[in-house]
Amino acid sequence: MSVYDRLKSLGIELPPVAIPAAAYVPFVRTGKLVFISGHIAKRDGKPWVGQLGRDTDTATGKQAARAIAIDLLGTLHAAVGDLNEVERIVKVMSLVNSTPDFTEQHLVTNGCSELLGEVFGAKGAHARSAFGVAQNPLGACVEIELIAEVR
Repeated sequence: MSVYDRLKSLGIELPPVAIPAAAYVPFVRTGKLVFISGHIAKRDGKPWVGQLGRDTDTATGKQAARAIAIDLLGTLHAAVGDLNEVERIVKVMSLVNSTPDFTEQHLVTNGCSELLGEVFGAKGAHARSAFGVAQNPLGACVEIELIAEVR
């Protein structure tokens, strides 16, 4: 099954590449690696604002991370032209806007990691970091970046 068939079976349509909000590019391709800049969580086209442990729970944060994964896939598609050319998702780094006592950043980030696994199968298994941060750009509850290897 192609990546696009899997996306369709999950009811996912890839969004266009988001316009950067600052002085950076959405992705850089060097050799076989594609580095996708951090994407913040969005809901209804606006930043998905919240702080885990204060006004946002783990399940909601996980939904936000899944939404980011869809946006990351849209950018990866723009970078590569065909997601079937992805050899492996190499690394995901997640920044979770959270209170000092919130300790479930890894569970929030699973929203992204699990979708990558559903879409790419074994090629979606990746190294990962999940950090708690005092704030993300525009107050977003989660920001995630990704590195992929392509053919």
